[in-house]
Order: sequence, then C-alpha cells, then structure tokens
Amino acid sequence: MYLEHFKLQELPFRLSPDPQFLYLSAAHSRAKAYMESTVMFTDGFVVITGEIGAGKTTVIETFLQTLDSDVVVAQVNQTQVSAVEFLQSILVQFGFSPFKMKKAELISTINTFLIEQYAAGRKVLLIVDEAQNLSLKVLEEIRLMSGIESTKEKVLRIILAGQPELNEKLDSAELIQLAQRVRLRFHLSALTLEDMKGYIRHRLEVAGAEGRTIFEPHLLPEIFRYTGGVPRLINTLCDTAMMAAFSTDTATVGPHELQTAIAELQWVEFAARTHTLSSHSSGTVAEGIQPGGRVYARVLLRVNGQTISETPLRVGRRVVGRTTDNDVQIDSRFVSRHHCQLLTTEHSTVIEDLNSTNGIHMRGRRVRRQTLRNGDVITIGQHELLYADERISGDKAVIDTIPNAQTADEDTD
Repeated sequence: MYLEHFKLQELPFRLSPDPQFLYLSAAHSRAKAYMESTVMFTDGFVVITGEIGAGKTTVIETFLQTLDSDVVVAQVNQTQVSAVEFLQSILVQFGFSPFKMKKAELISTINTFLIEQYAAGRKVLLIVDEAQNLSLKVLEEIRLMSGIESTKEKVLRIILAGQPELNEKLDSAELIQLAQRVRLRFHLSALTLEDMKGYIRHRLEVAGAEGRTIFEPHLLPEIFRYTGGVPRLINTLCDTAMMAAFSTDTATVGPHELQTAIAELQWVEFAARTHTLSSHSSGTVAEGIQPGGRVYARVLLRVNGQTISETPLRVGRRVVGRTTDNDVQIDSRFVSRHHCQLLTTEHSTVIEDLNSTNGIHMRGRRVRRQTLRNGDVITIGQHELLYADERISGDKAVIDTIPNAQTADEDTD
C-alpha cells in the first residue's frame, strides 16, 4: 500500500465509517446537534436524510461515542424486515432472545423494558439507519412505540436516518399520524467546494500528513467537479489517485495522477452523470461504475456450498458489507458494515480489507490486501466469495462448475 510512500500512519480515505475521520462541516454539525437533542427532549423524534455517501452513518457513529452511560441504545441497520422481525431486532439489541415470542409478547416485553429503564433513571434511544427501506407496517410499529409513556413523558427517543425517499414515505397519506410526531427533519447535503477542501485536509492530517502537501492545491476544484462534494465519492477518487501516484513513485498527486484515477474509474463530471449514487432495485450502489462497460471478472457469493448471488466486476470499486448500501450485501453478524472492497482495473482485481472486525481470509490466513487470481476463494465470516477472472482463456470454467449460480443483472438495475 501507499502508507509508507506518503509517510502516513493510516489510510486517509477508507470507505468504512470512522468517527476519528469525521469532518464536521456546518451541515454535519447540525445533523449531530439534532441527534443530540433527542437525548434531551422526548417530544417526538428526529429524521435525518441524505444522499448515499453523504456521511449519515459516520455522524451516527460519532454521536454514539458521545453518549453518557445512562443512555441505552438499540441500533437497527437491517431494515428490509417484517414488523415481527423488526421488533425482534430491537429486543436483541436490549439483550433479549426474542425469536420464539409472538408479536403480542414482543410488544409487551418492549413496553415493560422501557418503563423499567425509565424508572431506573436511564434513557432509551432507538436509532434506525437505512430507514427508507422500512415498510409501512414497520413504520406504524415505530409510531406506536413512540407513544409509550410514563405518567410524565415519553420513554423512548427515536432517530430515523435514511436516503431522501424516507421523506417521501413519511409524507404519504398512510403515515400522517407518524409524520405529526416528527419534531425535527434535516437533510444532509453534499459538501461545498470550501468544505471539501477542509474535508481532504482533515482526513490527511488525521492519517499523519503533518501539514505536508499530498494533493496539489489547484487540483481541488477538479476533484469537486467529479465528486460533487459527496464524501464517499471524494474518498474513492482521492484513494485511487494516491494509488496512481504510488504506482509511479510520485511524491504528490498531480494532474496526471488525478486523470489516471478518473480514467480508471471511468467517471464523467458529477453534473453530467445520469446515474449518480442512486439505489438500484437490489438496494446496492456501484460507485463510479458505468453500465455497459466490459466485465473483467465476477464474484460468486456462497454459503453452505450454495451460490446465492453473482456480481460482475467492471473497472471501478465494489464494496462488500452487511448493510444495504453495499454492492455485495452479506446479511450476517460476522460481517462488518463495510467489510472489504474489490478494486478492478483492466489488468487485475485487488481485494482489500476495510478495517473489518473479523477480516478476510484466503488459503487459511488473514490478508489485508491481495491481488486475486482466477479461482481464488475469499472467506468472509461464514460466507465465501469465489473469484472468476474473465481476462484469461477459459474464464467461465470456474463459474460453470458451481451449481445454483444466480447471475446478477449486468447493469445492477
């Protein structure tokens, strides 16, 4: 990696949410302040929306680190669930084993727990990330829970965070009662050019730059044109540009390295894109990957010997993780929110751990970063990724030997 090359202690532009790297722009500061207000007030709940990659999850993680010990938190990230599954998820966060409970028992257990915590002087906070995926039935359960109260006040504080579609859902005729209980709504917008400059400087300083110039200053407006100020896209472009500088043994990122990165990602200017960070029907995002480009490789997701999905790899980055904003989602407690990434060029594909808890393993050993070869098997928790390289002769042989393969749509529509 380029850490030693640039004399850094950490990777400055990782995609995984790390509170240490949070740059508090004015918008991010307001979002965090609104979250903090839920602890102080119990009259309604807070809704935070933002485009994919705007930094919602990082703000949430930072906010959680500031909470006092008297705040009990349930954080739900898997939101494509039934009402019963949602209630079970909450109780699991509170330390219960609710999987044999019927709905009435689930509701009763939650009510009793909330009243007990209030009587003990503790505050209970429910945070739901990716809340735009919640069904109307689940949102109705949230409304009912928000009404639980002692003799003096409500006993459950609620934060809903999600993509802009969440606002549309809350404004629907079916959820009028729920919308009336929303105390604050805030949309987390992309960074301005000036904020983006501060964002890049901040992440480099946290990583150990110590004031050294790594990106030539005149490149920053160009970075903004291609990222639109979206933090996740900034991370993707800056990381790729630093890799380009490392590969040519260049001390700083200049115009050539930036253009090399843009070409590798096959990006056009942000304003010209017709498919910017939008969720596809699978609920995933292919960052910077243009539809219709050549497929250089594929990864098959397997569990218990069965193939459950297949993902094509074009030039660009695919992220693997537990939550629905990943390109390859693995719904498992052994998998981190953003677990690892697949970086594909015309010549190779590299898998890189994103500082996950349980890591990635190949041939019985844990690896941090590895160039993949046809037929490689990557173990992630209880799942496996089988890599098939289509740059070589006989490329389909690996996939053809695997039963029950389900091919993902080529354009991830």
